[in-house]
Amino acid sequence: MEVRLAEDQRVPAWKIVLLQYVVAAAFLVLLVGYWKLQIGEHAYYVEQAERNRIRNLSIIAARGRILDREGRVLVDNTPAFSVLLLRDNAQALTPARLVGIARGLGLDPGEVQQLVTRTARLPCFQPVVLKPSATLEDVAFVDSHRLEYPELQLIQTQRRFYLKHTIAAALLGYVGEVSAEAIAKSGSRYRPGDVIGKSGIEAQYNAILSGRDGMQRVIVNSRGQEVGSMTAIDAHPGSDLRLTIDLDLQMAAEMALGDREGAVVALDPRTGEVLAMASHPDFDPNDFARRLDRQQWKQLTADPAKPLMNKAIQAQLAPGSVFKIATSCAALETGTIKPDFTVDCPGYVNIYGHTYHDWVFEKGRGHGRVDLHRAIVNSCDVYFYTVGKLLGIDKLAYFAQHLGLGARTGIDLPGEDAGLVPTPEWVERVFKHKWFPGETISVAIGQGALQVTPLQLAYMIGGVASGGVFHRPHVAFPSQLVAHDLDPPPDGERQFPLSPLTVSAVTRGMWGVVNEGGGTGTGARVPGLDIAGKTGTAQVVSVSLKEATHSADYRNNAWFVGYSPSVNPEIVVAVLVMHGGHSTVATPIAAAVIKAFYDQHAPRPPRFAAAETQARLEPPPRGP
Repeated sequence: MEVRLAEDQRVPAWKIVLLQYVVAAAFLVLLVGYWKLQIGEHAYYVEQAERNRIRNLSIIAARGRILDREGRVLVDNTPAFSVLLLRDNAQALTPARLVGIARGLGLDPGEVQQLVTRTARLPCFQPVVLKPSATLEDVAFVDSHRLEYPELQLIQTQRRFYLKHTIAAALLGYVGEVSAEAIAKSGSRYRPGDVIGKSGIEAQYNAILSGRDGMQRVIVNSRGQEVGSMTAIDAHPGSDLRLTIDLDLQMAAEMALGDREGAVVALDPRTGEVLAMASHPDFDPNDFARRLDRQQWKQLTADPAKPLMNKAIQAQLAPGSVFKIATSCAALETGTIKPDFTVDCPGYVNIYGHTYHDWVFEKGRGHGRVDLHRAIVNSCDVYFYTVGKLLGIDKLAYFAQHLGLGARTGIDLPGEDAGLVPTPEWVERVFKHKWFPGETISVAIGQGALQVTPLQLAYMIGGVASGGVFHRPHVAFPSQLVAHDLDPPPDGERQFPLSPLTVSAVTRGMWGVVNEGGGTGTGARVPGLDIAGKTGTAQVVSVSLKEATHSADYRNNAWFVGYSPSVNPEIVVAVLVMHGGHSTVATPIAAAVIKAFYDQHAPRPPRFAAAETQARLEPPPRGP
């Protein structure tokens, strides 16, 4: 029997057609999606799958060791762990999640968030170092929270280890995380979290000490746990660097300076090799290798004694009477005076309508009639006030500059300061007034606007005692730099010839400072050793202010530069004791270093024979 549907129960033809189109469109979408998955974006999804299974981990290269001149290790590496932050799924690194990670690792949440922000543009498969030096607690946290924080990964690395802790800290420097500015530089090979040299030798020769990181591909399971390894690119450690520093002499300098604020620098004037360089107060570079927290950093940077400053090359202070050697050389070389030129010293002198006092005036006496020799031995201010007036600032500044003051020595250390030799041009440029003749009087005895560093004084005195031959100070052997395709700094030797009479007169004077009765540097005398030198006591503020305040911060700075032997010296030592009060504080420090040098290098030099070296030559007039 035929069943016929009512007209109103039939499906309209247009609905059937529409359904056909919908089904066709659905199949078309499925076909397009299938094509996209299997063909169009096949490589992308294969890569994503591989990243879920394969992880690239950096192999951190060890930095090269730093050795002393005898090959003894000063800086080495010790095994450690670093915590990596995997960024495969960057969207999962929410602020709340980063706070939990930071707290678990003892980090500042804000710093962790900044690290993630800075590295956002890096390839997401490239991990970054979250904590370079992980503690045992950090290792335990990462291991016990692998399911909760699969983005944390531990890798074995090398942590910088300074064997003598604070010894030579300012010279060696420290390492730390690379800055954002260094990463942003064109051609930079650094990544966030990388460790580089930040100061001292570590920074100066970072290119030699840094190695080249490797890479290891490991297989991980769905929980992020390593289940196998694949190919690896080996890391290449950095090269060792041997310094000119003598560890025994460095220890002697550190011990002699003690807890005093200041610096000691010892160098060989024949070659410019720096044998020791101490700066106090000091710090422990190992603290930086373990990552310094904000509180520690604030304490170091806020300390008025500036422990992070290398005072041997950065403390710019008035040299006091040590500068009288430069004044003597200028006066003799220009023919302004002869060694037998005498001045009567009642303890004061009136020049340009102003009364200038000698340092012995407060004792109620003067030096009497003195020639150049006695003026150097007794450090007579009145004599050099008079000589300074005769010379004038132009000649005085010319010789000071050519003897190595007022300019960087060129030592291979970052941050060396130039000091200052004041001139009329400098005064007009800075203070907008003409040079006052009375200012020359202060400069002649190492006061006024004159500023030097301990290294500059060692450089100057060593060059004068060597007859006007100056060797650029350096702490790395040039042969090592050439071996690493680095050009050593130019101008290793500079000559500013001094006449035999000048060298003889100032040498005899500096020998008398240490060895003659009334000499201001007798505290540097060592039985059996031929030591010469010059003392300096430099005012920090005016006498009236110092007497009014009685502050220890206003006590005079103590200087002494000694060398041995007194003819053709083998070692020169400059000592600065800040706020030491008087140069007698500095003289035994230099003596201890020189004695330590000859305790290692027998035989000892013969005693100085003044009569045998006294020249009878007339110096030719010289000047600017």
